[in-house]
Amino acid sequence: MSTEVSSGWPARTGDVFDPNCPSRGVLEHVTSRWGVLVLAALGERELRFGELHRRIGGVSQKMLAQTLRALAADGFVERTVVPAAPPQVSYRLTDTGEQVAAHVAGLVGWIERQLPRILAAREAAL
Repeated sequence: MSTEVSSGWPARTGDVFDPNCPSRGVLEHVTSRWGVLVLAALGERELRFGELHRRIGGVSQKMLAQTLRALAADGFVERTVVPAAPPQVSYRLTDTGEQVAAHVAGLVGWIERQLPRILAAREAAL
């Protein structure tokens, strides 16, 4: 007997290879270009929206807001509003977010360390 979540999918585990499994949406949020960078940046420390926008070069405010909403909906990011004029909004990783960010940071670090080999392979492929 399996427990069901609100989507109707069994709550025990996911199957990312099943096209109907909600894990695919989570995978998309975590591994999208902006999702990876948001998780990596917030893995360093809590950031306000403007700080996060500056930290992640090239992301539009709209895409950053959409990415943060998706990651918050998945339970990876927590949004805190400090009443002020204007309101101050900061973002931090949840415990689950810290776990996934550790995996993302490992991938980011590996890519950065292997970049010379990757670029050489690209050059050779031309």
